[in-house]
Amino acid sequence: VTITTRLLVSHLSGIRHYEKDIAKVKEEKEKANRALKLTKSHQDKEQKEKEGKGIEKTDCVKQKKEHESETKSRNSKPGRNDKEFEQEEYYLKEKFESVIESLKIFKNDPLFFKPGSQFLYSTYGFTLLSAVVERASGQKFTDYMLKMFRDLDMLSTVLDDNEAMIYNRARCYIYNKKGRLVNAPYVDNSYKWAGGGFLSSVGDLLKFGNALLYSYQAGQFKNSNAKLLPGYLKPGTVAMMWTPVPKTEVSWDRDGKYAMAWAVVEKNQQYGCCRQQRHYASHTGGAVGASSVLLILPEELDPEPPGPWPVAPPRGVIVTIICNMQSVSLNSTALKIAREFDKEKRAQ
Repeated sequence: VTITTRLLVSHLSGIRHYEKDIAKVKEEKEKANRALKLTKSHQDKEQKEKEGKGIEKTDCVKQKKEHESETKSRNSKPGRNDKEFEQEEYYLKEKFESVIESLKIFKNDPLFFKPGSQFLYSTYGFTLLSAVVERASGQKFTDYMLKMFRDLDMLSTVLDDNEAMIYNRARCYIYNKKGRLVNAPYVDNSYKWAGGGFLSSVGDLLKFGNALLYSYQAGQFKNSNAKLLPGYLKPGTVAMMWTPVPKTEVSWDRDGKYAMAWAVVEKNQQYGCCRQQRHYASHTGGAVGASSVLLILPEELDPEPPGPWPVAPPRGVIVTIICNMQSVSLNSTALKIAREFDKEKRAQ
């Protein structure tokens, strides 16, 4: 088989996640698919009931209970389950000197499917991607990334190195089996720098989001009298990164698809004065003792404004949340916050 970098960045490579048992992964995906079908079936029945088609209420109640029983399966990432943090590899304490060395964890494991045929979220797919970056750049992946963070003025973003003294490093927490709040256990994330090995701040993630949004919109300000500096990335590159990829799926928003390292919801409105789906890009993060989200809601720009451009990019709302608590769902909260700020801006 052939595995390309595009397949890796969109989680279509077939490389496993933390779960090694393919049967368990398939079972979780089937549960998620059943839950989605139940949701659609429930919505269809409710619609028919409203239209007076004679659907009995008892059927709807029963359907709702069945739907609620599988909600958790639908909301978990494909290939991941509610007990994901019970996977042993989350708690590795071995220190790896390079990303090439860390490939030994999974390099001899079979692929779960033919590359390009299915979607499976895979942290190890990004470990392989970081190895590609290391070989292509001729630098250690960590050195390459830290230079990039410096270019982006993300001076508080560093490696999650246990030995280093890091100013203002937060303590991380989990709930134990008795439901009590305790300190998160010690882990070494050198085996997955690309998939969860950096420490950052909300200020730095805001800078990162602004740099992407600026790059995305800079090409649309050609008629501006003021000369704009180029974005860190070409507008077409960001547009490509935020273009949904077929056969992918996103757990934290069923309207979305996975793109290139981002989950994306496209603009869509089928009926007037009804539900409007805004274009946005986001990604959540989960680690031992921590959760995060970065959400970018671009402003819809008029390609031919009546007068001069009032404000240069970035134009939109960016929300970032970092929580030093494990397994906290943050995307819906971030989206609500973004919509409130967007609503306020429109009112002005």
